[in-house]
Amino acid sequence: MKKVIYILIAVALVGLVAYKLIDNKKEMATEAAVAEIKSDAISVQLTEPKLGKIDKSFTAQGNFEPVQTLSLMSETSGQVKQVLKRKGDRVRAGELLIRVEANTMTADLATAQANYEKAKRDLGRFENLAAGEAITKRQLEEARLAVNSTQAQLVAARQRVNKTRITAPISGEVNEIYVEVGSYLGMATKLYDIVNVDRLKLNVKVDESQVLLIKKGQPVKVRANASGVDDISGTVKAIAAQADNSLKYDVEIEVKNPAQNSLRAGMYGTAAFDISDTRDALLLAREAIVGSLQDPSVYVVENNIAKLKKVRIGTVTQNQVEITEGLASNQKVVQSGQINLRDGIKVSAM
Repeated sequence: MKKVIYILIAVALVGLVAYKLIDNKKEMATEAAVAEIKSDAISVQLTEPKLGKIDKSFTAQGNFEPVQTLSLMSETSGQVKQVLKRKGDRVRAGELLIRVEANTMTADLATAQANYEKAKRDLGRFENLAAGEAITKRQLEEARLAVNSTQAQLVAARQRVNKTRITAPISGEVNEIYVEVGSYLGMATKLYDIVNVDRLKLNVKVDESQVLLIKKGQPVKVRANASGVDDISGTVKAIAAQADNSLKYDVEIEVKNPAQNSLRAGMYGTAAFDISDTRDALLLAREAIVGSLQDPSVYVVENNIAKLKKVRIGTVTQNQVEITEGLASNQKVVQSGQINLRDGIKVSAM
């Protein structure tokens, strides 16, 4: 009897599970149908490009570079006896950086000094003899040549000794050091990289319509994106006479580094060119742009179908972009909801 009861319970459980599976399947099918109905047309918000006035002021980005940078090379040979400045140290032009062993060169200098003094004494004696016609003019001329020759040797010996005291040619900061005490230097051995960041130059690129608005000496507001410091006053120092392969023109802006040299070479910066003029332009909401500003596209809606279209943009403001190619005024463009779109999909305006 118990066996029969167990069998009936098992059959009931199996039936219940089967019923639940069928019910779930119907529910999933219903949800899928609803989702399919909903996805038939994706809701988006539309806008239109419109003619309007745009400020000719614009911004351009680039990287800061030092106004002065130098790789210091050795002009002497010998063993390094002392290193006075290391990586990260500030240096002033003319400040001593390295001492090189100079014993041999000092001895050569003493010899050259003695030879020069002797040549001068010999010349004085020869001039006295020449006054009494005791020597020939040729002998007197040779004595004078000896003085000039030994003087030149003395000057060269002094320069060799002076070059064992290696000094900074420019003021700045030691960015890298390549020698240590005990290193043996040859001619043109690399010693230091010195970078002067007291003043920096921001190199930016502008297009052909913008370059005509810039003049050498023009003031520019510059901001370092990562530093957090306030805008810095800069000056346009150079404008390229020829465009590069991307039809952009290089513009060099010089700025004075704030206190404690808070700007660093290589930082990313933005230059704001303030142009007191306006012009007509086809303007579109900036959020309608799909992709980057370097490779922009928009979704144009025609007969409730979204079509991805490449455009070209000019001036970019905080809320709008200038459309220079690819759109006409009053075309329907998706402003928001692009994340769910693909080319050729059906849409409905909210």
